[in-house]
Amino acid sequence: MQRVREQIGAQPLEELPERPVTVAVLDTGIARHPDLFGKLLCFRDFVGHKNVMYDDNGHGTHVCGIICGSGILSEGRYRGIAPEARLVVGKVLDKKGDGTTESMLEGLKWIMTVREKYDIRILNISVGIGNLDEEKKERALRERLEAVWDSGIAVICAAGNKGPGNGSISSVGGSRRMITVGCHDGIYCRDNPKRCETYSGRGNLADSIRKPDLVAPGTDIISCNMGYQSVHGKIKNAYIAKSGTSMATPIVAGAAALALQKFPELTNEELKQKLTMTATDLGEPWNKQGWGMVHVKRLLKSY
Repeated sequence: MQRVREQIGAQPLEELPERPVTVAVLDTGIARHPDLFGKLLCFRDFVGHKNVMYDDNGHGTHVCGIICGSGILSEGRYRGIAPEARLVVGKVLDKKGDGTTESMLEGLKWIMTVREKYDIRILNISVGIGNLDEEKKERALRERLEAVWDSGIAVICAAGNKGPGNGSISSVGGSRRMITVGCHDGIYCRDNPKRCETYSGRGNLADSIRKPDLVAPGTDIISCNMGYQSVHGKIKNAYIAKSGTSMATPIVAGAAALALQKFPELTNEELKQKLTMTATDLGEPWNKQGWGMVHVKRLLKSY
């Protein structure tokens, strides 16, 4: 994460008002990781319907750590992008990372019901939902996501990992309202044949809506490990590296949380414009990079 913060202009970070932003996450859940202590405001399970917070896969915990992990077990090295942010987490994916449209729709409905209570400003969806078999389900999911956006919650979703073909972006990521995130590591990982840009979902060059909106690093991102161990009072294996647009998306969500922490009056459209207009142009095709790589320093300087 230290490499990521330097790459996206979030190191060092300017002092911001003490105004934590609430980020909702629909994923595999959240584990009781020391870096996430005190971050969770509310948890709801739409898979196992349990009454306690948990994560039986690890994906959601990793995502939450990228957004706002304190980095306490690494002396700050692996802290998240917006350490002061708070979380509302819905478990919509099972232990294999699979989920149904119904559970996602339930999760989105729940987000709407608790939106005002927890002052949710951002929804992170690190789930690359591809083309659904049923057009009706795809339409229902997109309509619900757009309703969340219209309610004042900025929806930031993954472009998916089914690239690099033209038009391989996640179906919900194609919505005009969503902030769709692809992954690209810039000058890093050039010698890695599995680097995220080789499989990040791409927009359709023929579409009038240009997607993704922007990119962020997504290869070997180190964040909170659900499976950490406590041995004789010492924590082992506290962090783990994961790759994909799932990791790039919470980096942008964290950047958005910082922007809203400084400029709480921003509308979703204004936030989206600030994110895209301050991004770093990587010189890649539009359907691969969008406006470019998110850049926090410029994001917070602009107004």
